[in-house]
Amino acid sequence: MKKTFDLEKALEQIKSGASIDGKDGVLAPLIKQLTEAALEAELETHLSNEIRNRKNGKSSKTMKSSVGEFDLEVPRDRNGTFEPQFVKKHQTHMSDQIEQKILALYALGNSYSQISEHIEDFYGVHFSKATISAVTDKVIPLLKEWQQRPLDSIYPFVWLDAIHYKIKENGRYISKAIYTILGVNLSGRKEILGLYLSESEGANFWLQVLTDLSNRGIEDILIASVDGLKGFPEAINATFPQTEVQLCIVHQIRNSLKYVASKNKTSKCDFALAKSFSEKGVYERSQKGLSGNL
Repeated sequence: MKKTFDLEKALEQIKSGASIDGKDGVLAPLIKQLTEAALEAELETHLSNEIRNRKNGKSSKTMKSSVGEFDLEVPRDRNGTFEPQFVKKHQTHMSDQIEQKILALYALGNSYSQISEHIEDFYGVHFSKATISAVTDKVIPLLKEWQQRPLDSIYPFVWLDAIHYKIKENGRYISKAIYTILGVNLSGRKEILGLYLSESEGANFWLQVLTDLSNRGIEDILIASVDGLKGFPEAINATFPQTEVQLCIVHQIRNSLKYVASKNKTSKCDFALAKSFSEKGVYERSQKGLSGNL
């Protein structure tokens, strides 16, 4: 006999403190009943358009949803032409909500084991490491598309710097350099032109990064702001010969303050910043270069 959702029982469970959704939630039977009813309606519509076809029992599969895990009875037809749309063949998730949670936890640096534990606690659904890996791998094509997207031909100002992070790899934390390129386009808007991962910062790798930017459509950079890395200006001019390389003011001040006593750092830093931003050289060079390239 087919079981139906007992509303009175569900209300009593909620009153007694039972969870509405998630692990052991009371809504899972209702979602199961509604889903099976929708599949039955789909099959009836399908059979009405086929003369020599009829129902042929049901198959069962385990569905994962935000309200918990349940066994879904999927109706079949004798000819095998029925293609359900509400819950498609081989589909095991009711929605992409859980997958979005997995990606969010992954982005926060959680391991596959931690993600599996969190999802099971929240939704009462168990995901193996292989399943979680398959979910996180879905973002790889999107990342590659972003990394390889075409860029504008001219950028008036570009900052290039490597940021060092501790990254967990093979069970231990190691330091890696994220090569970060931030540009200002001709509309005056900032955009991240690229992010590149390497073991450490070096001019040779910067040359590869700059070559990639050129291959993606950049023809000229008016002013490039960099730190004092040896060989960096030469790497930039090797790819963009007309680019004026400017040492980053923040890096210059930071390096200079190494030689200033602690008690004098605040006043010296304020003076250096005021002097740097009162000069008009940067603005004049950018205007001159911009007018010459348009």
